[in-house]
Amino acid sequence: MIQGKPKMKKLLLTGNEAIARGAWEAGIRFASAYPGTPSTEILENLAGHYSHDLRTEWEPNEKVALEAAAGASIGGVRSMASMKHVGVNLAADPLFTLAYTGINAGMVLISADEPGQHSSQNEQDNRYYALMAKIPMLEPSTSQEAKDFMGAALSISEEFDTPVLMRLTTRLCHSKGIVEPGERTDIAPREYQNNPSKYVCVPAFMRVRRKVVQERMAKLAQFTETTPLNRVISNGRDTGVIASGMCYCYAQEIFGAEIDYLKLGFTHPLPGGLIRDFCRGKSKIYVIEENDPYIENFTRSLGIDCQGKDIFPPYGEMTPDVLRRSLTGKTLPTIDYDRSVVAPRPPLLCAGCPHRGFFYELGRRKNAVVFGDIGCYSLGFAPPYNAMDLAICMGASFSAGHGLQAALDMHDGNDKRVVSVLGDSTFFHTGINSLIEVFYNNGRSINVILDNRTTGMTGHQENPGTGRRADMTEAPVMEIERMVLAMGFERVRVIDPNDLALVKETLDWAFALQEASVIITRWPCVLKKNRDADLRESGEVFKEKNFVLEDKCVGCRKCLSSGCPAVSVDPAKKKSGINRLQCVGCSICAQLCPKEAIEKEAG
Repeated sequence: MIQGKPKMKKLLLTGNEAIARGAWEAGIRFASAYPGTPSTEILENLAGHYSHDLRTEWEPNEKVALEAAAGASIGGVRSMASMKHVGVNLAADPLFTLAYTGINAGMVLISADEPGQHSSQNEQDNRYYALMAKIPMLEPSTSQEAKDFMGAALSISEEFDTPVLMRLTTRLCHSKGIVEPGERTDIAPREYQNNPSKYVCVPAFMRVRRKVVQERMAKLAQFTETTPLNRVISNGRDTGVIASGMCYCYAQEIFGAEIDYLKLGFTHPLPGGLIRDFCRGKSKIYVIEENDPYIENFTRSLGIDCQGKDIFPPYGEMTPDVLRRSLTGKTLPTIDYDRSVVAPRPPLLCAGCPHRGFFYELGRRKNAVVFGDIGCYSLGFAPPYNAMDLAICMGASFSAGHGLQAALDMHDGNDKRVVSVLGDSTFFHTGINSLIEVFYNNGRSINVILDNRTTGMTGHQENPGTGRRADMTEAPVMEIERMVLAMGFERVRVIDPNDLALVKETLDWAFALQEASVIITRWPCVLKKNRDADLRESGEVFKEKNFVLEDKCVGCRKCLSSGCPAVSVDPAKKKSGINRLQCVGCSICAQLCPKEAIEKEAG
């Protein structure tokens, strides 16, 4: 008797891990991304576990990531690009055109939306990108669906000659679920065919392709009515819930088997006929969705009376406690506590963070307006530094700072200088173009690049300046100073941000100039796994510790102005102390101490 293959063990995976697994199983050969919470772990898992079967790349930004994936698809291999929701704003330029050109091998764009804004500057609803771009969209609800939907999305992409948007949300990305794994389907590359009338985006060709897009949408409108990605769960009730993604799971937790469900997994185009059939005979219909009333508005347009954002919040996550409170005004009993006795714990720069010394000195400048950017250095706005006044989006600090300086200079008697600050990964992302604007338009802002040799905020992913690729192979280092000099800037300095006297002197130099300058603070992030080259540059700092000489300490608390979490004051002794487990010997606190009461440990 022939024995079949043993059944594979079930896996406990986050949604991001499941997406990676599903992409591998579905024969993906090219994956690109720019790191951004909550999407980061998708490419990390592909690079860490499956790179023997596919090519993985961290790209400088999301636009480049989607373009690279598009090129791979046109070249004949299944591909994907993953990013957080605001990254799709940058990738929208190629996305809208790819809807016209179509693809060759299957291509999926992963948009990880963030209801609740846990680590994002806004809460936009990227379902509208599918609507505007006229491409199909899938929304999985569980880790198992996240894996399975990848295969479905790639098949749909190839069947309908279109990129497919897969929309995730934070809870699905980061929560775990049981997944039945499968084997990899090795999809042979499709032949690349030269076809200018399909892929050259000039008006004469794209006017013809516009008709193709409309015909495709008509076919997808039929597909959405019958696909098993949309399904009814009937419990014989006269109340129904229409939901997609994690909201279906939230609704199940609240209602259980007390209502019927229309679970939508294929959400653009929406299935008008299926929705009508589901709602027929129901006394009440709830539409539960996060962010905008996308499904609700469509349902109402069918002439169906339903309840949605009139009773559920218009923003934030629709977690079970939120739904319960919206429906009943009550929540489940829980343990409460006196919040007045709990000390607030705001986010802080890590002990040994190379941004600390720079922000300390910058915050002391009274005539500075600081335009920040997106990264862990955004914490420069907070006490004790108070060294950031504005921040918009990635790469905006140089360009918006240039505009701000131009406007301030139109005020009579203005003496304020704009200091624009961003990190190395953000510089490669969109800061290069912004800095070119400053030079080209004869700006006079002070432009600072905080080079900590990693993409810090999202968990130390590689970038063009780190010397490593996504799969951890060695890569050439793009030196920021050389790039800035090549742009034409003459006033450029590279400094150690842990040297407060040097930081102060460099800021004095920049403020005295009446032209644009660039300051590059170079010191590796204390948390990253450093290359030998990084360690040679930073010396022994990560192996040294500081300590307080209590007989010299007068309890002036000046060391606390460093904002370092390793430094504290004993209220009983009225003396400062340094947590040895946290200290890495950057010596910012020692430079601030007026009594020289902080020293390095011997040997």
